[in-house]
Amino acid sequence: MIPLKTAKQKTKKERNPLVKKSIIFVVIIVIVMTLIGCALFFLFKGDDKKPQEVVKTTLSTLDQYGYTLDDLDTELYKTEFNTLKANLESETINYEEYASSIAKLFAIDLYTISNKLNKYDVGGTEFIYPSSKDNFQLKVEDTIYRYVEDNSKGTRKQDLPTVSKVTASTKTTKYTYKPESDNSIKQDFEGYSVKVTLEYEKKLDYPTSLDLTIIKEDNKLYIAEIK
Repeated sequence: MIPLKTAKQKTKKERNPLVKKSIIFVVIIVIVMTLIGCALFFLFKGDDKKPQEVVKTTLSTLDQYGYTLDDLDTELYKTEFNTLKANLESETINYEEYASSIAKLFAIDLYTISNKLNKYDVGGTEFIYPSSKDNFQLKVEDTIYRYVEDNSKGTRKQDLPTVSKVTASTKTTKYTYKPESDNSIKQDFEGYSVKVTLEYEKKLDYPTSLDLTIIKEDNKLYIAEIK
């Protein structure tokens, strides 16, 4: 007969492998859960670093004229916009200064392409004579803005121009407007001839001067011709 003490010792030895296997299994589970937790942490942390969509926010408006200022506009544009706003909200509007302001704003907005979201985000359209606006938009999309990359996520690396300085020389003129859609229709306007000169933060072979014809209709000024 096997002694009782020896039998107990054998039973304990037989149980040791099961205990060890259980411990190993638990350790493996802990390691796996830890790895999963780390993976999820870095996954969601990575989501926080994904590019956020760029959205324009309106800062100021001149509702009567359809002019707006947004947070993506440059400081140069904001300064001139505030000059225009002060003039248009005064008791007596100085129309020569009004013409000078929209000429500058147009040039800044059109050729500061670095802040545009894509090729369809054409600058300066709010200053164009209404019946010419669609044609102007299409021409700019197909020429100046043709190769502008999308920046809706704020990740664009493309080198694009930013206007750093603009001046304008203004004189009165008369202008006969002929819509491109129908040259038989003519309309005479009082207006201004404005020569605009531009400087850029970087020289990227963009125009340094523009000749604009600005016309007056119902106390509002519009750009009718660009050379």
